[in-house]
Amino acid sequence: MTAAWEGHMHKRVFAALLTTGCAATALHAPAACAQESVRDYAIAAQPLAAALRQYSDVSGQEVIADAEIVDGHRSTPVRGRLSADAALARLIAETGLSFSIVDGARVIRPAGGQAANLAEPAGEAIIVTGTRIRGTGPIGSPLTTIDRDALDQSGRGTIADFVQTIPQNFSGGPTEANFGMSARGNSLSNIGFGSAINLRGLGPGATLTLFDGVRPALGGASAAFADLSLIPTAAVERIEILTDGASAIYGSDAVAGVVNIRLRNRFEGAETRLRVATADGDYGEVQIGQVFGTHWNGGHLVVAGEFYRRGNLPSNQRAFATEDLRRFGGPDLRSNYNSPGTIVAANGQRFQIPSGQDGRNLTATDLIPSADFNRGDGRRITDLLPKQKSESLYASAEQDVGENLGFFVRLLYANRRFDIRRRLNGTIPLTVTSANPYYVDPIGTGQPITVYYDPAADFGPEGTRGRVKALNASFGGRIALGPWDVELSGGFGEQREHYDGVNLIHFLRLPRAASAPDIDQALNPFGDGAVNDPALIDRLRGSLAVDTRFRVWSGAVRADGPLFRLPAGEAKLALGAEYRRDRLTYVQVSDLASESPRTDGIPGLPDKRIVRAVYAELALPVFDAGENFPGSLTLSAAGRYEDYSDVGDTANPKAGVRWTPLPGLALRASYGRSFRAPFFDELVGTANARYQTLRVADPQAPSGQSVVLALFGFRPDLGPEKAESWTAGVDFEPGFLPGAKLALTYFDVDYRGRITSGSAEFRNFLVRRDVFAPLIEENPDSATIAAYFAGPNFSNAIGAAPGDVRAILDVRTRNLASSRVRGIDFDLTYNRPVGGGTINLSLGGSRLFEIDNRLVATAARNNVVGTLGNPVKLRLRGRAEFTLGAFDAGIGVHHVDGYRNLTVTPTEQVKSWTTVDLQLGTTIAGPPSDSGAGSLRLALSVNNLFDRAPPYAQVRAIGSAIAYDAEQASAVGRTIALQAVIAW
Repeated sequence: MTAAWEGHMHKRVFAALLTTGCAATALHAPAACAQESVRDYAIAAQPLAAALRQYSDVSGQEVIADAEIVDGHRSTPVRGRLSADAALARLIAETGLSFSIVDGARVIRPAGGQAANLAEPAGEAIIVTGTRIRGTGPIGSPLTTIDRDALDQSGRGTIADFVQTIPQNFSGGPTEANFGMSARGNSLSNIGFGSAINLRGLGPGATLTLFDGVRPALGGASAAFADLSLIPTAAVERIEILTDGASAIYGSDAVAGVVNIRLRNRFEGAETRLRVATADGDYGEVQIGQVFGTHWNGGHLVVAGEFYRRGNLPSNQRAFATEDLRRFGGPDLRSNYNSPGTIVAANGQRFQIPSGQDGRNLTATDLIPSADFNRGDGRRITDLLPKQKSESLYASAEQDVGENLGFFVRLLYANRRFDIRRRLNGTIPLTVTSANPYYVDPIGTGQPITVYYDPAADFGPEGTRGRVKALNASFGGRIALGPWDVELSGGFGEQREHYDGVNLIHFLRLPRAASAPDIDQALNPFGDGAVNDPALIDRLRGSLAVDTRFRVWSGAVRADGPLFRLPAGEAKLALGAEYRRDRLTYVQVSDLASESPRTDGIPGLPDKRIVRAVYAELALPVFDAGENFPGSLTLSAAGRYEDYSDVGDTANPKAGVRWTPLPGLALRASYGRSFRAPFFDELVGTANARYQTLRVADPQAPSGQSVVLALFGFRPDLGPEKAESWTAGVDFEPGFLPGAKLALTYFDVDYRGRITSGSAEFRNFLVRRDVFAPLIEENPDSATIAAYFAGPNFSNAIGAAPGDVRAILDVRTRNLASSRVRGIDFDLTYNRPVGGGTINLSLGGSRLFEIDNRLVATAARNNVVGTLGNPVKLRLRGRAEFTLGAFDAGIGVHHVDGYRNLTVTPTEQVKSWTTVDLQLGTTIAGPPSDSGAGSLRLALSVNNLFDRAPPYAQVRAIGSAIAYDAEQASAVGRTIALQAVIAW
């Protein structure tokens, strides 16, 4: 058989290991053979040629395939008790190939003729992420595929949870664990507590996320990211990750890469999925999914639904979720506000209010003089993760009309609700006068006092609760015009987000009540706990409600096929044009600091954005000497032109090369330019402008200070962020070690014109003129100054005259910063039969050499890799799995390198974090069936087996502090999950 499989001279692949009994009767008693063809399969994902070889060994079936068809494809894992045909259908499900039975042999073909493959029916070759040409992969670019089995083996219940384990992903930005921890990566726009992916740490806006190849409606207050939490896990077939710039293929956002969530459009049969999980602290998950798939003559239908519910994770259930960091060797960062609180007398002396009393009979002698406040740990009444509950539905239908025409429609709907306790607006010191019936005078002067009172005791913990609804639909038709395929498609997406603030104070009513003379209207801030009348508290409450809606309409036409034939094969071309219309609305109704509720939007928010694009992609086989040196060489070139209604136009090229000089060795490289268009809320122009006089340090001024005019807001000429990226890599499958594969990729991304401001540094602009000179206008002319002074957005708090202004500081948000990211990705896999079973080993990771950030072009680059708020130098993910018959066991290891915390003085070193996952599983087959249906898979997963707590990190969160870094570690701890997958 080995010689037959290696017979590339004849361009055919044969496997003829028929069982002895069936070989003798194959042509005369097919029914008898079929009765024996339901067998146990345990075939790992691997090069298709090797997988077909293993399939032939197990099934006893003859397989015939052209080597040109098989080369370059990888198989889908196959497990369970299946018929020969059902097993083969699954094996080639992701290849775009089909098979038919000819004289008893299974013949592998390109999808086109009549096929027995129900997983990938004839007539449609797959478009792989990173290319628009059907039946090929991205030439020169690194592509990682995570299949259905890998998702299940991870023990994670949702796609949002799983992507946090990908080494190239950085969890900074919009995730449900990050909201309120920092403002980095648009995390504060995540009002619906969704989850994004952030390749290379360049921001979620620099990673293009697709749902089955289509841009979905975006989430968050800025419409800045695709929300992975809305995808039903039961409907996911695989995840394709292209870690390379791809704006020449897809347009905006594909700077760091593309993540494409592929859905189970060709599923056949029925599958029920049940999962329950638990962790310490009343944290639990329940997940129920159902998938149905059927086909008829020329048509196919898949419907998948999922229910998911997860409890909240209270901060008081985790020792590291505290503002008091002294037990970890850090400072006490608890708030000055507490219940009971602290009184600051008119002379500045502090007095702690005693506990165990209600403030109604408090006297000055009861107060406790103190140099410190009666501090309160605001973290203890918050949640680390929100309560989430969601229902999602996916449907896909296809229908062929004749041999050359087909139509499709796909629909994804999700409804998710969330509820979390978190500090939203906080509180303020209360001035209490002697008019208040509960007033206590600690020093006997009768003057007003200041009380640091935490209203949460009376009002309840602050928080938010809300809902996210999303609908994404795509539809279209395909027609085969000879060897060319033409597709016309359209789409619509809408994502609505709503949240309400809970237990908020009103910043006018509460201070008034602190000085009210009527006992029925007066606030008592002197007690321990809830001591005020609930009816009074209700009158003092504020409210906040936010609604956002993002809509996208799209249309596209695409054609691809052979252009001409070369000695090495066919040159293929893809052409296309696209139209997209985006619109974001934002409405906020607040009753927090005004006499009556007010409704606001985002001033200057654009009404809509229209994008028109055309693109072309060419794949060119240069030479092919088969297994002989110099092997084969393929080139690719792509280009895309886009015109934006609000930020102008951009053209982006890309080129790739793949050279296979020897069997099992491939060298590849790519180069491309990419871009990110500004978010809607970055295009508000002068609507939010503020021009203010200030005094700042100036070593050139005689007094050491100068009067300046600082310009705040957004520049009206914002344009796209732009990047150049290139990769070089090697794929190696050594012949001397069958089953082993190494993929190694070097990457370099130069990201320029990043939209930011100098607001964090503007008071040092004149101190560091050599660095910030581009943002300083020295000695501005009088006409310019007069124009700003006369403008409606001018503020002159220091009372400066126009002639006093020595410089204008441009602090406005603009295309300003740059980043350069360099590193290596690697992925090593090995699988082989051992002792009647199969062992699978894998180790993948990302090693970053530098993330050099520069605020302005004249500044020195600052390498921030391995620092708080940025990706670490090394992330690893490994797995060892053994499969024996119906049983399998796996161990996974996740490693996050240590890093430095430069936000504190002195600098702190955050330790590395390594966790171990365990999974045990078995597949129980039902009665024999040619369809392969009727099986039960049970799996027990324990993630973070040894319950490793996150390493200590002093993180100054917004308005608070905490002892761990949510961007690098999970607060959940050991999670035990039981999953059942029933095929029927």
